[in-house]
Amino acid sequence: MKKYLELLAPVLVAALLALLPAPPALAPHAWYFFAIFAGCVVGLILEPLPGAVIGLIGVVVVALLAPWVLFSPGQLSQAGFNAPDQAFHWAVSGFTNSTVWLIFGAFMFALGYEKTGLGRRIALLLVRLMGRRTLTLGYAVMIADTILAPFTPSNTARSGGTIYPVIRNLPPLYDSHPNDPSMRKVGSYLMWTAISSTCVTSTLFLTALAPNLLAIGILQSNTDVSINWGEWFIAAAPVGLVLLLLTPLLTYWFCPPETKSGEAVPRWAAEELAAMGKLTRHEIMLLGLVILALALWVLGGSIIQPALVGLAVISLMLIAGIINWNDILTNKAAWNTFAWFATLVALADGLKSVGFVEWFGALVSEHLAGFSPTLAMVALVAVFFLLHYLFASSTAHTTALLPVMLAAASGIPGLDMHTFALLLLPSIGIMGIITLYGTGPSPVYYGSGYLPAPLYWRLGTIFGAIYLIAWLGFGTPWIHLISG
Repeated sequence: MKKYLELLAPVLVAALLALLPAPPALAPHAWYFFAIFAGCVVGLILEPLPGAVIGLIGVVVVALLAPWVLFSPGQLSQAGFNAPDQAFHWAVSGFTNSTVWLIFGAFMFALGYEKTGLGRRIALLLVRLMGRRTLTLGYAVMIADTILAPFTPSNTARSGGTIYPVIRNLPPLYDSHPNDPSMRKVGSYLMWTAISSTCVTSTLFLTALAPNLLAIGILQSNTDVSINWGEWFIAAAPVGLVLLLLTPLLTYWFCPPETKSGEAVPRWAAEELAAMGKLTRHEIMLLGLVILALALWVLGGSIIQPALVGLAVISLMLIAGIINWNDILTNKAAWNTFAWFATLVALADGLKSVGFVEWFGALVSEHLAGFSPTLAMVALVAVFFLLHYLFASSTAHTTALLPVMLAAASGIPGLDMHTFALLLLPSIGIMGIITLYGTGPSPVYYGSGYLPAPLYWRLGTIFGAIYLIAWLGFGTPWIHLISG
């Protein structure tokens, strides 16, 4: 019964909204489009079907109903305007979006890390070098995530798929077991350090979280603003790097481990590294390629498009034999994300095309008329952050609320959209810390048995407050400074 209700909920929400009269000053076709968009968001939250399926159904429904949903009467009356062709071109527009291809390319980097074993080797090396003290072991976990983050747009794959399989072996070495009072010896500290670190790295790097890239696509669709890899990093670095350095220490204070030091962890890591053998040729080549990609993302914006960098590196990985074509074909996560985000970018673009974003921006700006531009930006980012309590997916959150926040900001006199975007978009990563369902790897760490719900909620509240205050308190003046 629950499954059927979840399937019906998106349809009912879309139908009920469509039956309501369009608000004043908003065209009926724009209101119908919003109704379908809202139904898709409900589907993304409840997930009765995979997210990619929800997105595909949404664009198909809009395209099929295009004469009533996607186009205004004026467009349809234009000579030579072909609604069916135009509707199809809109429906598949997300699949030609450069940001969507950049996401796909970054997934292939993550595949290379996994297939060559380079990601696991990096984690084990750090554990061996820094594992004698529990605090420095926490820093080893953080550093490993930071090294992998720029080339792994799925924090689930990075933290849940690479870091977690390594660190889950560590607590039992000190007689720290899940769902047991002994979990506080080492296990709780390590697990919280891992999940909080990946939330910060997801903010620090544009390519460390797929919804970051989705947000860039939505930003470009709804405004004239674009942000590249270097701009994002420069905006996020001062706060992000400080939070990274503080996170293992903050965890040490707020979730103190009972065991402070020991030799078992570095000894185990050394045994695992010995079993892996020497650094392979493919690992060395992959390391060179990801450094090349990073350099081109940061410095080569005027020479080569970032998405093309990803495709070029994939080609080189295939030529070198680091991955093969079958690896790409069978990478379900990459293809699923590609289809999912392509449809969501099209739906978000449609909100602007039908005039909904412009209308909503004017509506919200009326209520923020007394706010200064800076205060309005801070308020909108805080609301965007705290509303994440309602979402079990960063992707659903971004899809549902980012166009709304951009629309609200666009109607505020004196507010610079480029500055606002640099303040708003990176918060998508750090907000994942506040709940045990807030980001992809959260359920992995919650399910480890080392972070029971009361402890998770308490730490999530503390770290969420620290991250938000740091981001707004120090990030706002810094981003204003670099934006001129």
